[in-house]
Amino acid sequence: MARQAKIARKTKETSIKVNLNLDGKGKYEIHTPVPFMNHMLELFARHGLFDLTIHAEGDTAVDFHHTIEDVGICLGKAFEKSLQDKRGIVRYGHASIPMDESLAQISVDISGRPRLIFHADLPKEKVGNFDLELAEEFFRAFSNHIKATIHINLIYGDNLHHILEAMFKAMGRAMDQATALDQRNPMVPSTKGTLE
Repeated sequence: MARQAKIARKTKETSIKVNLNLDGKGKYEIHTPVPFMNHMLELFARHGLFDLTIHAEGDTAVDFHHTIEDVGICLGKAFEKSLQDKRGIVRYGHASIPMDESLAQISVDISGRPRLIFHADLPKEKVGNFDLELAEEFFRAFSNHIKATIHINLIYGDNLHHILEAMFKAMGRAMDQATALDQRNPMVPSTKGTLE
């Protein structure tokens, strides 16, 4: 059965459509009004080997917060829907990714228990016109709606663009591992028999 999902969300603040194929080749078409976020999501898709289409509009005249958070919500829902009952998945994923002087480590447990641990002391600054604090908001929204425990640790780094690039690449690789099908175990990977 194809592990794919389509999600559409429309509020007074945003309008977002996401198409996801977990078993893709890293093809992407990302269109949001936040160019830096487009770049980060392209990295996520390419390094996770997910086929991903995102079309988003939002009230960016206010700021980018609603758009970034709602993209995280929709992407999390798309993963959660495409995983169905999570039967046969590896469940856990981990990646440690360098980007020049920066190193980010991400560990994922698709447990049914949403929790984000974000250990990255990022300054209240911008990369281009992107507020760095919105990265944590995106990852929290994603974690809450895929219903996964995600630990993000910035080990070190100086260049803010490199730091976020390492994080999004690591997230792609960790999610690829966690969502992969385990050929040895076709069951739900839990002694409870469910991941809800």
